[in-house]
Amino acid sequence: MKAQIRKIAVNVEETHSEIGRIINPPTRKAVAVAVIANPFAGQYHEDLSDLMEIGAELGGLLGAKCVAALGIPPEQAESYGKSAMVGENGELEHAAAILHPKMGAPLREAVEKGAALVASSKKMGSPGQVLDVPLGHKDAAYVRSHFDGIEVRLNDAPRANEIMVAVAVTDSGRPLPRVGGLTSSDAVGKDGLR
Repeated sequence: MKAQIRKIAVNVEETHSEIGRIINPPTRKAVAVAVIANPFAGQYHEDLSDLMEIGAELGGLLGAKCVAALGIPPEQAESYGKSAMVGENGELEHAAAILHPKMGAPLREAVEKGAALVASSKKMGSPGQVLDVPLGHKDAAYVRSHFDGIEVRLNDAPRANEIMVAVAVTDSGRPLPRVGGLTSSDAVGKDGLR
């Protein structure tokens, strides 16, 4: 493994009621976070392929941890997202290298399929800062009920020479969705849009 992992954290959020209404079954989101050493901290490198390989490793690892935390088979995952926060001695492009070229394929394998683009965000940050992970339906981007997100925060990450990388997976959309649009059950998932 190319990634030098200092810490992994996994969290599951369940919503059982919303504005006085029972949510049955509860909506559930899992987020898995890896805190890794940034091999390029403090120096400019033209070739970021090592970070791209780390992204591939973490996409599968963190995606599988989310699915396991939800206790579902991969095909029951409904939405996903990814995010990264780079410590002060890194640069935003380090997060982009982890998230974009190679992370998607292993994440899609972990959730079985995934025709839609994986929602993502990246930022610079410091220990204890919130990292937002956007969420979207894994097979059909037009499913509005799955436009969502989850926050993650670790009190000691990312340190100056680290990157905090997060993947989130859900088994449902938002609680009580009612803004219309394509439903998850009607999505075909061939073009990633519908």
